[in-house]
Amino acid sequence: MRFRLVVVTAAALVAAGCSSNGDGAPGPTGTSSPSADAVAWMDKVCSASTAFVTVEKTPPKLDANDPAKLKADMSAYMAQLADAFNKTATQLKEVGPSPVAGGDEQVTKMAETFAGIGKSFTDAKAAVDAADANDPMGGLQAAGDAIARLEQFVEPLKALEATPELREAAEQATSCQSLRTLKPSVGATPTS
Repeated sequence: MRFRLVVVTAAALVAAGCSSNGDGAPGPTGTSSPSADAVAWMDKVCSASTAFVTVEKTPPKLDANDPAKLKADMSAYMAQLADAFNKTATQLKEVGPSPVAGGDEQVTKMAETFAGIGKSFTDAKAAVDAADANDPMGGLQAAGDAIARLEQFVEPLKALEATPELREAAEQATSCQSLRTLKPSVGATPTS
């Protein structure tokens, strides 16, 4: 259940980071409108972030009666999560230069964070694959450690919204608005 809550919270924060003042409500608008370039750039940032939310992530059912299946399912799950984070990191790196000061640094931090978490899931998959299927804890610790890292990607999202022009641009960007209504494609998992 912990993983599902983290992902739902993260999805909400992706949306909030791209379109609110941090409490889920629309951020205050300044006296001037953001530039069309800033709106277009934030649209790309939110589109890239959408990749994480929409990549299929199906948690395995933990069945101690079939350790080989559990191992295979957990390996596939780690691969799905690695793919989700790496895809988003790649797309964030491709958004292009920010028309607003500080935007490039924020998106670089986001991409680095997503890539780092993606590597954790890739490493966890390797640990699961190398584990003895008859060891009930084999590889699961690495998977749990990778899942625990999910909380780390919230900070760069919060930092992005700290720039008023980018926050206001996100309020006008179509992808950012769409992101607020997306639901993550995950179910519950017994990981605690």
